[in-house]
Amino acid sequence: MTGAAHPARAYLAVTAAYWAFMLSDGALRMLVLLQFNGLGFSAVQLAWLFVFYEAAGVVTNLAAGWLAARFGLAATLRAGLGLQIVALVALAQLDPGWGVAASVLFVMAAQGVSGVAKDLAKMSSKSAVKLLAPEAGGGLFRWVALLTGSKNAVKGAGFFAGAVLLAVAGFAPALWAMAAGLAVILIAVVLFLPAGLPGRMKGEDRWSGWRSRDARVNRLSLARLFLFGARDVWFVVGVPVYFQSVLSDGTAEGRREAFFLVGGFMALWIIGYGAVQAMAPRLIGGPAQPLRDIAAKAVRWAGLLVPLPLVLALAVVMAGGPAPWLTAVLVMGLLVFGFVFAVNSSVHSYLILAFGSAERITRDVGFYYMANAAGRLLGTVLSGVSYHLGGLPLCLATAGAMAAASWAAAAGLPGLQDREGPSGA
Repeated sequence: MTGAAHPARAYLAVTAAYWAFMLSDGALRMLVLLQFNGLGFSAVQLAWLFVFYEAAGVVTNLAAGWLAARFGLAATLRAGLGLQIVALVALAQLDPGWGVAASVLFVMAAQGVSGVAKDLAKMSSKSAVKLLAPEAGGGLFRWVALLTGSKNAVKGAGFFAGAVLLAVAGFAPALWAMAAGLAVILIAVVLFLPAGLPGRMKGEDRWSGWRSRDARVNRLSLARLFLFGARDVWFVVGVPVYFQSVLSDGTAEGRREAFFLVGGFMALWIIGYGAVQAMAPRLIGGPAQPLRDIAAKAVRWAGLLVPLPLVLALAVVMAGGPAPWLTAVLVMGLLVFGFVFAVNSSVHSYLILAFGSAERITRDVGFYYMANAAGRLLGTVLSGVSYHLGGLPLCLATAGAMAAASWAAAAGLPGLQDREGPSGA
């Protein structure tokens, strides 16, 4: 097979396609958030706009693992790109004259399609790395960290691009431009992605095998659920809406400036997060360590995350209202959170591929990212609800509680590694 004969070429093709998708994904999220916040949508209504996007991931990741095993990873990657184009074109049809309820339902549905697209692309790309990476010298950890880190840096650029496109071109023209660019990438992927990218199922592998039989995969998936819930509970609604309210003076020019500032910060956060993910193998002592040692370090880094949002919540309460020093503390604190979160996320992304067997890697990765999507869904809902009920302090305190739950879930991984024996990675 071409993909098997030229793994580096196949890896580069998969990475380029994933970059293009995540650029559009980041831009779309910022477009929707800033556009509807500017139209006066409440925090809860903003959260609802993203509920189908996250909920779609729960189902899609289970189905995507089966579909990739059935039809191959190249097919699911192309399907993800195609569905994202459909979602962008659909959102461009939104009529400003529609009422709030109709607008929310329409955007929720389009975001649901985008959520399906995102998880098809993610599962395909991550599973391909397991099958293409060299086994010697920690090659899997290095390739996973590079793909994940570069993807998030590109997504961060998408956050900023979305804010700029909204301020310069407007909502619908920005969506059309993104759809056209992604269509070009899809054509290139169809033409140039190496044929034979592996991932087809064996005859006895059926839909009923969606749940992993490996206790390590199940525990890591639970830790992943709470880890991403801890991020999205402040990331989706709370912090962007808070910063926009603080930075905008209510005029059209002030709102435009706030778009740039909020989009710039969110982009900086995601780009920095991606850069740290790419460096994670070196930050924890090198990629060639025994698997049990990496699992033990995953537990320690999960513990480091817990106090950070709780300290920030306390700072907001003590400030009693917007203040320049509080904005500086929040920016610095959230960047530190991003650093620790990125190491956790990168180590998780390696461990799921190291724990999973090559024979059913698409199913194990699909199950794991189903948990990831469930955490994002939980965080999205709680982001709107907690901001509505208790403002930014409650968002951040809830993030601390979910980080603690992730730490508790990860705590048993080293012991399970002893019991399960060496990984097949």
